[in-house]
Amino acid sequence: MKLLKTTLIVLALASSAAIQAAENMTVRLATTTSTYHSGLLNYLLPEFKKDTGYTVEVLAAGTGKSLRMGENGDVDLVMTHAPKAEATFVEKGFGVLPRKLMYNDFVIVGPKSDPAHISEIKDVTTALKTIADENETFVSRGDDSGTHKKELNLWAQTKMEPNFGGYKAVGQGMGPTLNMASELQAYTMTDRGTWLAYQNKLDLKIVLQGDSRLFNPYQVILVNPSRYPDINYQGAKSFSDWLVNPKAQTMINDYKRHGEQLFVADAIAQ
Repeated sequence: MKLLKTTLIVLALASSAAIQAAENMTVRLATTTSTYHSGLLNYLLPEFKKDTGYTVEVLAAGTGKSLRMGENGDVDLVMTHAPKAEATFVEKGFGVLPRKLMYNDFVIVGPKSDPAHISEIKDVTTALKTIADENETFVSRGDDSGTHKKELNLWAQTKMEPNFGGYKAVGQGMGPTLNMASELQAYTMTDRGTWLAYQNKLDLKIVLQGDSRLFNPYQVILVNPSRYPDINYQGAKSFSDWLVNPKAQTMINDYKRHGEQLFVADAIAQ
């Protein structure tokens, strides 16, 4: 009987260890809806799994929500695009090993008729002020995402509050926001990656691009294991290392939608 009990205990411990090992092969990533909607992760993750055996569970939300998931220890790493919020995340001890990963840019899109004549303007703050002055409809994500944070920063540079009648904050991700702007024949700001993924489904066009203030950098940051010892730090570190290595950086540069490059990898020189 003792031998049987001992055997059962050993088997139970072995089973528990096996389950734990299986769980440790899953990495939880919080990232922006713009990254998710671009299709980039669907392109990268199968290759990462093939190279390392890790499966990445993606939780797509705005940058604010993604960073809060990191602060709560609900994920193992974050991939976001709001430099000030990311710096605070690291300074407060929630994140470690921040790494530049890639960048693209934001663009202003609007109705093909362009009733506010934004296509004739090169300065993004002048364009926003014009939309407000003419009370054209502008759809904002309004979701504390990196895109929303950037938009609010640009409004602040206009020295005016975005509280005109045509301003609509919808609390949605980038894809739904673009769909709504198309339905309402409104203006909005979007990252180029999501625009390229959605443009063929929308009755909109790019009306402003190229202003240096529309630069959109992405970082990958690990959740601090000293704060949350139970996270899969090793798996997260493996994913971060893989993302910044030459193979993944080349894949990022090679990723295209409708013949256009969505992101520029910028971690190779680190």
